[in-house]
Amino acid sequence: MTTHHPDSKTLSRRLLLQATALASASGFATTALAQDDGFGNEIELGGRTSGWVGQSPEQIADEDNPTLELVPGESYTLTWENLDGAGHNFAIEGADGEENFVETEIVSGVGETQEVEFTAEEGMAEYYCQPHPTSMRGEIELAGEGGNGDEEMEAEDESQTIIGEGPTIGLETIADGLTAPLNLQVADEAQDRQFVVDQAGEIWILDDDGLADEPFLDVTDRMVELEGDFDERGLLGLAFHPDFEENGRFFVRYSAPPTDEVPDGWDHTFVLAEFETADDENSQADPDSEQRILEIPEPQFNHNSGAIAFGPDGCLYVATGDGGGANDAGEGHVEDWYDENEGGNGQDTAENLLGGILRIDINSEGEDGQPYAIPADNPLVDMEGELDEYWAWGLRNPWGISFTDDGELLVADVGQALFETVNHVEAGGNYGWNVWEGTHCFSTESPDDPPEDCPAETPSDVRGGEPLRGPVIEYPHQADMGRYGDGTAQNGDTENGDDGGNGNETDADADTANDTSNGNGNGEDTNATEDTEETSDDTGDIEQIGVSITGGYMYEGGSVSELEGTYVFGDWSRDGEGPGRLFLARPPEGWPNGETGGDDGADETTDENGTDTDTDTENGGDDLHAPEEDTGNNTEEDTENESGPDFEPIDPEGEGNGESTDESDGAAADQNTYSPPNEVDLWPIEELGVESEDDVGSDGSLNHLVYGFGRDANGEMYVLSSDTPTLDGEGYVSRIVTADESDTAEDDGTEDEDADTETESETDTGSNETETDTDTETGTDAAENESTANESTDA
Repeated sequence: MTTHHPDSKTLSRRLLLQATALASASGFATTALAQDDGFGNEIELGGRTSGWVGQSPEQIADEDNPTLELVPGESYTLTWENLDGAGHNFAIEGADGEENFVETEIVSGVGETQEVEFTAEEGMAEYYCQPHPTSMRGEIELAGEGGNGDEEMEAEDESQTIIGEGPTIGLETIADGLTAPLNLQVADEAQDRQFVVDQAGEIWILDDDGLADEPFLDVTDRMVELEGDFDERGLLGLAFHPDFEENGRFFVRYSAPPTDEVPDGWDHTFVLAEFETADDENSQADPDSEQRILEIPEPQFNHNSGAIAFGPDGCLYVATGDGGGANDAGEGHVEDWYDENEGGNGQDTAENLLGGILRIDINSEGEDGQPYAIPADNPLVDMEGELDEYWAWGLRNPWGISFTDDGELLVADVGQALFETVNHVEAGGNYGWNVWEGTHCFSTESPDDPPEDCPAETPSDVRGGEPLRGPVIEYPHQADMGRYGDGTAQNGDTENGDDGGNGNETDADADTANDTSNGNGNGEDTNATEDTEETSDDTGDIEQIGVSITGGYMYEGGSVSELEGTYVFGDWSRDGEGPGRLFLARPPEGWPNGETGGDDGADETTDENGTDTDTDTENGGDDLHAPEEDTGNNTEEDTENESGPDFEPIDPEGEGNGESTDESDGAAADQNTYSPPNEVDLWPIEELGVESEDDVGSDGSLNHLVYGFGRDANGEMYVLSSDTPTLDGEGYVSRIVTADESDTAEDDGTEDEDADTETESETDTGSNETETDTDTETGTDAAENESTANESTDA
């Protein structure tokens, strides 16, 4: 009897091989170990949520999701051991994904084993675990099917690298027993302590003795009642006044029940509140000192963002999501200037404060007793009809904002259906949502199928006309999406690949995965799968990279040399249910001062026929605010975009690319048109391997979902995680340390074995839940995100 698991989708063998070749070059699929004589008749595997682990024969030992080389007609005995206690089984499916040749019962319990006897048959293509069909999946190669090996290897060599293999770090757990920790902050004070924000409604002091016995502040009784299964609301942000040690002032972001000003049927109230401490030692907050600084009606439960931070200018920066739901459309989403797409809080700056970065002065009062003032240099000040609080806009669900030591603002934005991003945000910047998703065009009618072109700027009657700006980091949810699909997709050319292309793990319409970006309802789209509902669920067998970005920090500590000068971040969950992943991205030399900008760094792109389009797009240098002479288009009739180091495909001064759209296209006739280039120079991404002495990670991979990051006064970083995507799990705080500070390698004896992997990185890089541990020679330089930028979205 054969059965079809609902997660198994029809996918052509040709597409599967192409996708696998791409995934392998990206560090996501284990390199096939061709064995002329096959395996013999006994195979042993270990099973864990992050992937199968080869144990025997020797050819596959310690490989993640190793290729099984079988001979048709031969009988085999496969024995696998449950390594993590989760429910797993073993199944073999055909190339069409609709027939299972083998399917066993689910086995739970650490150490439990299952023996599977079968005879290899023509048509067997892959083996997998039905409860975890994305992460636990490997290829079957039948004798006689290797004729295309050279062709596949050539395709592998030519394919783009989406995620490279990075160094291995250690994670040292310093606190547990939390619910869903989203943030870790420190105040500018003499005391050596951290403050941990738990989405459930509490702030805890953490010092050398561990968590305090009682919370520093508890706002649970002021919040909406949270859903245990999954929620993006809660206590979402914390920032200390620069003079906290003297004045005891600090600010929090939480989700409160609707006030009288919230329209009927809307979900809750966005609250930014100020508190003071109860004593001179600032040892405890005074819960009665609350003053609400800002209230914003929120139509939906998701896309709440939540991050707040003081900038080097002393102003408070406040991230806001687009109002929730999916596609920035529906109830509570106003119409914007782009008629082709429904809704548009992200593009609107006149009717509400959703979908952007706000900047306010909390040291002064505003007009009519308003508890904050508007800085005079905010970009929309004195612009009639616009809301002066805005600093930047065009964002969907910022989940993690941080300033570098140089004062540059980096904002991670959870994507809708296909792509996750990090933006270098500057005053007056429009980061594209919901006209763009990352560096691709976006359509509310087909969120999983990007249009071939879209506006590159707002009409002249919208804030005077302004360019849309792209990210410095981007990665797709799946390895076949957009320009990442086959190395040739461009300008909307089957942006999602042949069959797979769906993006989000669960359709963006829904209130489930994507918007759970950070798994916790953290306002950061909680990385789960929320928004993804409107996108097709047809993920097929394409490699899943992530579902919801979790923003981090530029590493500026001194204890982990491998991370120096890199932006460390993560993805909430690889598939919306299981463990997340840790990444780093490397800014170009000279960032943010633009030394890498200029003609020499521009990328020449071609159209689908291979014709030079003269579209020079410079993304890597990321000097968003480079001098105007460095950011102009220098148009050569068509589109020569020298947008400077940050991705900005048109001339800020409006010289344009010689193309325009007419009124019927929903944009003013004088607007430039944007066609996503085939190659974009983004910051290359690498996946971090993990060593941990406890359940946070094992075998080079994370076992937890990534809810947030923190950074202490010394610039050292922390990972905040939970063992579930719900509010019913246990949350942990782990300090990032060097790998040799972890006991894992010694305890499990894997250090020497990992060192043997054929990678170009000098450090072990455990496979972090996505087979980066394999023999793929991606190395730290392999992530050249050249025409493959990175990926992202909100799950």
